[in-house]
Parts: sequence; C-alpha cells; structure tokens
Amino acid sequence: MTETQIFHDSPTDIAHKHKWFSGRLAVYAILILWALICLFPIYWTLTTSFKMAPDVMKGNMVPWVDFTPKWLGWKSLGLSPDTLGDDSTVRAEFLKRFANSAIVSVTSSVLAVGLGSLAAYGLSRFSYKFSWMRNSDISFFFLSQLILPPVVLALPMLVLYKELALLDTRIGLILLYTLSVLPIVIWIMRDQFSSIPTELEEAALVDGLSIWGAFVTIILPIALPGMVAAFILSLVLTWNEYFFAALLTSTHANTLPVMVASQTGSQGISWWSMAALAWAAILPLIVIGVVLERYIIKGMAAGAIK
Repeated sequence: MTETQIFHDSPTDIAHKHKWFSGRLAVYAILILWALICLFPIYWTLTTSFKMAPDVMKGNMVPWVDFTPKWLGWKSLGLSPDTLGDDSTVRAEFLKRFANSAIVSVTSSVLAVGLGSLAAYGLSRFSYKFSWMRNSDISFFFLSQLILPPVVLALPMLVLYKELALLDTRIGLILLYTLSVLPIVIWIMRDQFSSIPTELEEAALVDGLSIWGAFVTIILPIALPGMVAAFILSLVLTWNEYFFAALLTSTHANTLPVMVASQTGSQGISWWSMAALAWAAILPLIVIGVVLERYIIKGMAAGAIK
C-alpha cells in the first residue's frame, strides 16, 4: 500500500522559500567576499616575509605554487629557525622596540580607560556647568580634540618635551598617547554608562553603599564590555602610532612602527624584512583581540543577567 502526500506547499510558499534561501546565500557570499578583502593584506604580508627579492617584484602570491618559501625576511631579524640560537644585534633591537611598544601602548591604554571611565561616569550621572558649557558641550569638546591634525602639535610638543627632559623616554610617549586616546574612551564609556539604569545605584545607596562603592561593585561589572572595547581600540591606536614616536624618540624609546618604516637601504626597500616586522607587530593585536572578544561576550551575558 503506497502512501500519498495529502498536504503540499503552495506556489507562494515555495517562491517565499526560494527567495529566503537566495537572500541568505547572497548575504553569506557578500560576507565571505568582505572577509577575504579584509584578510588579504594580512595574507600578503605573511607571504611576503617568506619571499626572495624576485618573487616580491613578480607579485607571486601562492606559496609552493608561485614561489618556494624562504626564511629571508625572518633571518634578517634573527628570528629564523637557524638563527634563533645565535647572538643577533638586530633581534635584540627588535625585542627592545617590541618591549617599548608593549609597555607604552598597554600602560597608556589602561590609564586612558581608567581616567576616561571616571570622566564618562561623571558626565552621565551629574550635571556640570562650566561657563556656557553643559554636559553635552563638554562631551563634544573632548571629542573635538580629535579634529586637530597631529602635525599642528609637532613643534609645541617638541619644545615642551625638550624643556621637561621627556624626549626619547617611555613616560613621555605614555603621557602623550594617554591624552590622544582619552577623548575616544570618554565618548564610548559615556554611552555605556548612560545605558545603565540609575535605579541600580539608587538601590545600592539605599543598601548603605557609597557612590564609589556603587560605582565599583555595581556599575563597573555591567560596563565591562564597553571598557574592554575601549581598551582594545586604544591599544590598536597607540600600538600603530608612528608620527609622535618618530618625532619624540631617537634611540631608547623607539617603537615598532618606527622600526618598520626604517627598513630602507642603499639598494631600496627590504620588503621581506618589512613584511616580517609588520607581521610580528600584527600578531600580538590579533591574539589580544581573539582573547578579549571572549571577555566581551561574557561581560554582555553577565550584564544581561544582572
């Protein structure tokens, strides 16, 4: 005995399903294409670090197909497998620049997030009046500092740092970088704190907590996703900053971007060395972004539960 299907999809339902699948397919195709476009510079940088000079000039892209990978770029930095056990002046210089970039960027980002969170919390919870300026005007004033081109500050900062003996020092870069990313942190955290209901703090105050106690125990855990996002953005901006690092440092406090830009010689640009340096500078940011993304998700989930 054969069974016959009683219910059938109408032509309208079939057309709707086809349209839905076509739409989803188009969306995923666009996302995949955009991901390839965004990841291509990273792929190109990595493959260039393993190329010889003729491969770079010919534009060969696929390893073991267009060219045979070599450790030329990494060998020039003393980071290839056959040079890791040897003493290398270039590797020591790279590690010093890497340490400078790490210390300066992490410290300035932590300071910016700490100071910016306090300023943003005040702007979101209290009313201020400074001459004709109110809270919204003060917030816009902080953000407007990003409009000023960095080259305008070159001469004043150079003279000021010379008088304060801050040239070629890590502390000088930390102070400058903290001020440069502070407006972005304030803007991000102000929106984050404004989205948190004030009833939570009022309940904490009724329970006997002080304003600082409510801020530390109630508000900060909920605002953790915004703080992590602000920290990542600050870290990326300070890690990649070149102009002031090249202007205000010379020997002791030089950072990785300055070293990457200096890979030139009498015979031209050492693309393989520059690519190896660039990849070594990109890799920590990729790792930090992947690790801290998990904390962002956990912070969002914790904030939703609370």
